[in-house]
Amino acid sequence: MPASADLIVLRAAGVGLALDATGTGLPRVLHWGADLGEDALDLLAAAQPVYPNQPLGAPLLPTQADRWAGQPALAGHRDGTYPHLRLLRTEPVAAMVDPAGGGTVTVHATDEAAGVRLRTEIELGAQGVLRMRHAVTSTDAGTYTVDGLLCLLPVPADAVEVLDFTGRWSRERVPQRTAFGHQAVAHESRRGRTGFDAPPFFAAGTAAFGFRHGQVWGVHVGWSGDHTQLAQRTVDGDGVLGGGELLGAGEIRLGDGETYTTPWVYFCHSPSGLDGLSDAMHAWLRARDTHPRTPRPVTLNTWEAVYFDHDLTRLTALARTAAELGVERFVLDDGWFLGRRDDTAGLGDWHVDPTVWPDGLHPLVDEVRRLGLQFGLWVEPEMINPDSDLARAHPDWYLATPDRLPANWRHQQVLDLARPEVWAHLLQRLDALVTEYRPDYLKWDHNRDLVEAVHDGTAGVHAQTAAAYRLLDALRARHPHLEIESCSSGGARVDLGILSRTDRVWASDNNDPLERQHIQRWTALLLPPELMGSHVGPPVSHTNGRAANLSFRCLTALFGHAGIEWDITGCTEDERAQLSAWIGAYRRLRGLLHSGRTVRADHPDPSAHLYGIVSTGGEHAVFAYAQLTASAYEGTTRLRLPGLDPLARYRVGLVPELPVPRIWAQDWSPQVTLTGAALAGHGLAAPLLRPADGFVLELHRVG
Repeated sequence: MPASADLIVLRAAGVGLALDATGTGLPRVLHWGADLGEDALDLLAAAQPVYPNQPLGAPLLPTQADRWAGQPALAGHRDGTYPHLRLLRTEPVAAMVDPAGGGTVTVHATDEAAGVRLRTEIELGAQGVLRMRHAVTSTDAGTYTVDGLLCLLPVPADAVEVLDFTGRWSRERVPQRTAFGHQAVAHESRRGRTGFDAPPFFAAGTAAFGFRHGQVWGVHVGWSGDHTQLAQRTVDGDGVLGGGELLGAGEIRLGDGETYTTPWVYFCHSPSGLDGLSDAMHAWLRARDTHPRTPRPVTLNTWEAVYFDHDLTRLTALARTAAELGVERFVLDDGWFLGRRDDTAGLGDWHVDPTVWPDGLHPLVDEVRRLGLQFGLWVEPEMINPDSDLARAHPDWYLATPDRLPANWRHQQVLDLARPEVWAHLLQRLDALVTEYRPDYLKWDHNRDLVEAVHDGTAGVHAQTAAAYRLLDALRARHPHLEIESCSSGGARVDLGILSRTDRVWASDNNDPLERQHIQRWTALLLPPELMGSHVGPPVSHTNGRAANLSFRCLTALFGHAGIEWDITGCTEDERAQLSAWIGAYRRLRGLLHSGRTVRADHPDPSAHLYGIVSTGGEHAVFAYAQLTASAYEGTTRLRLPGLDPLARYRVGLVPELPVPRIWAQDWSPQVTLTGAALAGHGLAAPLLRPADGFVLELHRVG
């Protein structure tokens, strides 16, 4: 449907956006949600305001000038004056409708008296993901201070629940629900990084929405520093959903001609539950030019295998065992650089420690490559130990007020990357390392919150985050082959801002499969499996001491970018055989796992998870059933497999490379052929499993 001068309608993948561009003010959002179809123009033209002379729709940038009584989308002032702006368009709205679906809208507006110019960009991708950002420019003498600038879209009265998240180290992304009435429900992060509790999506939806049912509207802020996401509804009308960067006091002060641009804020709508949000976002991410295109290699990371005990003989034995099992990438974790015998010293001194590595890392790297493996290396460039040569040489390089250091956290402080000399030093050291050792992969860590972050006397999180992005961009520009993982004490920096510069995230430092079942379930709400690192850990978890059998650890790690974090040189022959078979299954199935649609059943038994990946054409699928705890059911529940072609017939069986689960009481064989409709509606009888066990089904369309 083409855009007109007065009404702009974008449509893609079942999602519609309609803007009223009449008048001289900012456009008003008449609709965002389900595609209204070819009748959109007639439906919108027939709409009537509740009160005479009240305009239809929600303001694109709600402020008090629009009689909006909620949190204003733009808050600021010019040296204490003009606390409220009245923005008028300076040129017609520029709209481009893509015949393949979606399009773009650009709006320019100005408050001449206040000396402020606004530019708003909206993109609706062919996958149904809408993203928005604003840029505000000062056009007058003095200083215009931006206190807040949010991207907001309306949600209807049908949205009565909010899904938010909490979490902590090794227990990331724990869901929590809140009623959404006439109130504001906000999630704010002031940690200087995304946070363990950051929502993959902050979502509002109809009552009791689930993975496969209910209307849902979701938002994600693509920013790795302080940020906010909120849903707000006043008594005056429908609510809004949105978010943006959470700015510190005086953090953005614009001189004449200077501009502040918000991060991209991503919006998704689904008519059929949370899986619809994942469908759209996974498809959008996979369509990026920067999305990983090569098969995601099986990765062995050395952290839980050796910790700081770096020894060439031990590490080459580990690499040889890994190669024998089918591992494809070997990553040397923390402990290789100057003075780094534990976590109290060395951060900042990015030189190979000659007391541990007298010939540098070359003997290990050469052996890893001789074995046919890729080589990876751990770094944490944004942090510094006070006990380091760099800190002793440059005590003024901390991200802090001089003589007012924040308390040490993990024996470390933060380097002020926004200082040009700090940024240049880090780029030089990283460039030198990558040039010398040619790693295929960097595990880029970030192990503490930014507290009392001060740059040049003012709040420093924004400048620090932007500088970290520039550092990543510059390193990737010099070494285009290099892949980078975003790790932040595990999963504390998982967002689309960092993922526009990296190739996967480390979802959690916790490799306990029971915890990982929950963590990966919700991380995958935003990210497709190939972007989510998921490793088989040791028999007893190093984070919480829980023991788990190898088959359940393998099952859990299969549905991600799979790897191992365990000293496998001590494995029994049976354990090696299981690991080798599991690696074979992953390598055989990763084409499906990393391209298909993620589906999650609204399983009636909370003690178990049922989820899978279905190929885009519906011809091939894998489903996992994970029994997390003992069930309260006396008998068993049925396994209803969602997302299949209802008319097709499927041959169902266990993945042959993986072990048969331990069954409590009965023999069980899923060797059947049924239609997709029967598998989704009636389902399969579930076996009665022991806790912390499960199985993986593989389905092929027949006929």
